[in-house]
Amino acid sequence: MAVRQECAMLRAAGFTVDLLEANNDAIGSAAQKIKAAIQVPYSFSARQMVSDRILAFRPEIVHVHNFFPTLTPSVYDACRGAGVPVVQTLHNYRLMCANGLLFREGHVCTECLGRTFPLPAIRHGCYRDSRLGSAAVAAMIGIHRIRNTWIQRVDRFIALTEFARGLFATEAGIPREKIAVKPNAAPDPGLGDGCGGYALYVGRFSREKGIEIVLEAATRESGLGIALRVAGSGPLQAKVEAAQSAGRLEYVGWQDPDGVRRLMLQARVLLIPSLCFEGLPMVVPEAFGAGLPIIASRIGALATLVEDGANGLLVEPGNPAALASAVRRIASDGRLESELRRGARQTYEALYRPEVNVRLLQQIYEQARDRAAAAR
Repeated sequence: MAVRQECAMLRAAGFTVDLLEANNDAIGSAAQKIKAAIQVPYSFSARQMVSDRILAFRPEIVHVHNFFPTLTPSVYDACRGAGVPVVQTLHNYRLMCANGLLFREGHVCTECLGRTFPLPAIRHGCYRDSRLGSAAVAAMIGIHRIRNTWIQRVDRFIALTEFARGLFATEAGIPREKIAVKPNAAPDPGLGDGCGGYALYVGRFSREKGIEIVLEAATRESGLGIALRVAGSGPLQAKVEAAQSAGRLEYVGWQDPDGVRRLMLQARVLLIPSLCFEGLPMVVPEAFGAGLPIIASRIGALATLVEDGANGLLVEPGNPAALASAVRRIASDGRLESELRRGARQTYEALYRPEVNVRLLQQIYEQARDRAAAAR
């Protein structure tokens, strides 16, 4: 979704954009999975495909959002061979973590940070609970660290938050000066008014997202003070459905972007109780655009995306009581809610509005071109 939004934003600003997508869902059979695992470190066929696309389109710059697992880091060699500068957005932590989340068995895991080869990931089966798959990803990370792929073949990196920038600089060996900070943008949804009177959770129903914390906070005796609506899907969906309670918790199913926007415009607060570091969930700029305050875990990037008392509230991660207390605080204090709504919208105007965001992206492209030209 973030990639398509960025393409639309660039086209609206007058750029000509060609989007190359690889369908990772096509990896289905056992044979396909084995082939994909073998090719994770490097794919010559993907390199040729990217080279052919560059020759046909002749771009001034290539912006890589995701090379894993189908395209592989071979895309950088295709770009170098064609003399095209490269920008890479760091949406997750895959350059230093096999599962890309820095999260394992219900908690933040940094065991592989600082290692050339993330061998603990193989022992724990961090990539899709598979030691074979984890070995393939670990090999990819280690080989390209030794090869200096990230440092030598990418002209400019984009981190979504200052937190991520610091982590990649200190733990992945990427020079800090090569990393720009630019968040994802979101179309203006219009200002909401909270007329639905409910708290809202939108996202994946998985442990690292903190959905179980939400359920416990909403179903405890003291409750949230207002009703909760939950939208999304995921492995813990059965728990969400079982927790439904009239007047307290309503599961509204998976929602398309228009459905999410409607829910946000009528909600009083958005809950992001993640237990992992996160990148930049799209619900953050979308909520701020609607003037919707966010209650988030004080962890990783979320602790910088949400300014406590200005555009939302921060709570201790994994603490249902703290989450419930923060919701009740907003629900019972109209003045605080109004201030947070105003702050949320101001944050959107300053950082996430497409017109502002595209100017930042254009500057990053220019910096990448200048760096590539100086290196020739």
